Amino acid sequence: MRAVKVVKIVVMVIVCLAVLGWVVMHLWNWLMPGIFGLRAITYVEALGLLVLSKILLGGIHRHGGRPGWKRHMEERFANMSPEERERVRAGMRGRCGFGRREPAETVAEQSAK
Repeated sequence: MRAVKVVKIVVMVIVCLAVLGWVVMHLWNWLMPGIFGLRAITYVEALGLLVLSKILLGGIHRHGGRPGWKRHMEERFANMSPEERERVRAGMRGRCGFGRREPAETVAEQSAK
């Protein structure tokens, strides 16, 4: 059963790459020669352009982060005491600027001092 799922995924990836390569080739050949005077490209060059754009613009990384990370952090936060939660919130505000902030003094109040 798992092998069938893997084969389906592989086939879908191949089909998607083939279609995307075809789309990139036709868009390039339709737009670029007329706008910028560039030459038409082949299908293989379009696939190369697709891969290059993924590397340069999208990077190569796993999408979605670690599975279960959010649930793990929610469970961990739920098991903390109120003092520990406040300490974590204060630390996050100090490091990352996350969480609720105390209202800042207005410019008028600061200049009055």
